[in-house]
Amino acid sequence: MRSRSFTVGAVVLSLWAGMGWGQSLGTPPDSELGRPPAKLSRKERKELAARLASEARQAAARPPLSSKEREMSEALYTDGVKYVILEDYPKALERLLKAYTLMPDNAAVNYKLAEANLLSGNLRDATGFAEAAVKLDSKNPYYYLLLAQAQASQKQYEAATNTYASLVREVPNSGSYLFQLADLYLAQNKLPEALTTLEKAQAQFGSLDEISFKKQQIYLRQNNLPLALKEGEALIAANPTEARYVLAQAEMYAANNRLPDAARVAQQALRLDPTNPQAHLILADVARQQNQPAEVEKHLRLAFDTPALDIDQAVRILVNYLKQLPDPKIAPLALDLSAAAVRNHPREAKAYSVAGDVQMQSGRKKEARNTYLQALRYDKSKYQLWQQVVLLDAELNQTDSLLVHSDAALELFPNQAPLWFYNGVGHLLKKQPQRAVQALEHGRRLTAGNPEQQSQFDSQLGDAYQELKEYAKSAAAYDAALAVDPNNYGVLNNYSYYLSLRGENLDKAKEMSGRTVQKFPDNDTYLDTYAWVLYKQKDYAGAKQNLEKALKTTKDASILEHYGDVLWQLGDHTGAVAAWQRARKAGPGTSPLLDRKLKDQKLYE
Repeated sequence: MRSRSFTVGAVVLSLWAGMGWGQSLGTPPDSELGRPPAKLSRKERKELAARLASEARQAAARPPLSSKEREMSEALYTDGVKYVILEDYPKALERLLKAYTLMPDNAAVNYKLAEANLLSGNLRDATGFAEAAVKLDSKNPYYYLLLAQAQASQKQYEAATNTYASLVREVPNSGSYLFQLADLYLAQNKLPEALTTLEKAQAQFGSLDEISFKKQQIYLRQNNLPLALKEGEALIAANPTEARYVLAQAEMYAANNRLPDAARVAQQALRLDPTNPQAHLILADVARQQNQPAEVEKHLRLAFDTPALDIDQAVRILVNYLKQLPDPKIAPLALDLSAAAVRNHPREAKAYSVAGDVQMQSGRKKEARNTYLQALRYDKSKYQLWQQVVLLDAELNQTDSLLVHSDAALELFPNQAPLWFYNGVGHLLKKQPQRAVQALEHGRRLTAGNPEQQSQFDSQLGDAYQELKEYAKSAAAYDAALAVDPNNYGVLNNYSYYLSLRGENLDKAKEMSGRTVQKFPDNDTYLDTYAWVLYKQKDYAGAKQNLEKALKTTKDASILEHYGDVLWQLGDHTGAVAAWQRARKAGPGTSPLLDRKLKDQKLYE
């Protein structure tokens, strides 16, 4: 079998052809050269059409052209061709229409008028002039090609198909256009006509790879598997060293549940190319359908362990595994495959991105954050990557990194509210409440119309304004957050704690904190807040009970200090000092008054 390649579109034509009034080929449609059409206005097209009709009537009544008139028409034609090349279509049409009035039955003039109209966007006139050119010279293939292009541009695919059929029928040595004709039939899902056309091409050119491949695709669309496989075997026999035909055959077998045949042919491909990733993927798919997990894993590892595996295909496979995570049975293989993708595509951002997703879903957050940062080295344009990085910075309590990365992301995506949120959180954690307020208020404005997102900003603004001692704004922010989500327990806890510190609205603080403790009865932070509200209400026994419950699960320094304060109020001064001493040893988190309490062994508030 010989191999031959044919262009699917129209052939590239010469840029210039003389008048050659008998056998002129004309020039190709400039749109085939990638030039954008410059459309005439509707008024200009009407004026040109009216002039054309008038001058054509005058020309019909004239005697045969004199030699001077012939020279003039040739000059006008030449000038028109020049302006087409310069893409000045109004001037081109003006010259060519004048030539047309002198010689309306000249095929080359009609052809060039069709081309100029096509490029200027006047598709109807382009079709009319092209049809005239074909009628005047039915042996010129370029005229048919331009007519088919004008028809296809108007979605007249059946007419374009008929034009190609006429070209093949009328023009000698035009068999190569059978391939374009077959493609047009396929585009209209006219499978029998496409098959007949390809068989004509096969009769003319012999058994070509392109013909066999197209016939195979037609048979598949007709659900005629035996004939599709037969064409595949013919391709393999004609190209015994071409692994791609062997792989295509194996994929057909696999897709039609002929698993032993698929495995056999895939192994044949591996004998031609032992590291071919597609062959290993086919074998992995066969093993999956036969419930052989060890074989699946073996062939997937072999497929991923080569740069020949396309990164997009690798990503698609890994995305399927992502859907199954964090299944501990799946995670080790998914992690290894994603690492192999990075190893074999070290400059592909998408390799790092999907590897970060696998690590994230497998609970390896620090590794995921670093892998996402690697992805950003090669592609900073993906907002989702930046969002993942700042989210993980926050979850990992990497405050400095959170600020650096959110600042960098905001330079690229200044209108993304979540980035402003994390930037504000970062400043809040760094004890920079004024900058936190600026970031959070700006981000909140970007969430207009989204109450849920605004509530998230309000919860942080409540904390930030509390730090700035702007208590009215803090309370307003907390109230706004709770208006959207009354069960935001983080806000309920913070709001009630800060009210207790200020000794304000203690009944409201007790109600809010009581709800959090009722929902989370073993949360030491929430128990500490509730105890402190009770302390402020002088319910020292209730405070002691809740603090002792919290201390069963934590040795937090601030809770120990609070416990000492409660014991002092209950008269247990020795126990209070002991609790303060334990608080000092527990580390940071205590109040500035702890040193004075220990030094003087008495309570200061």
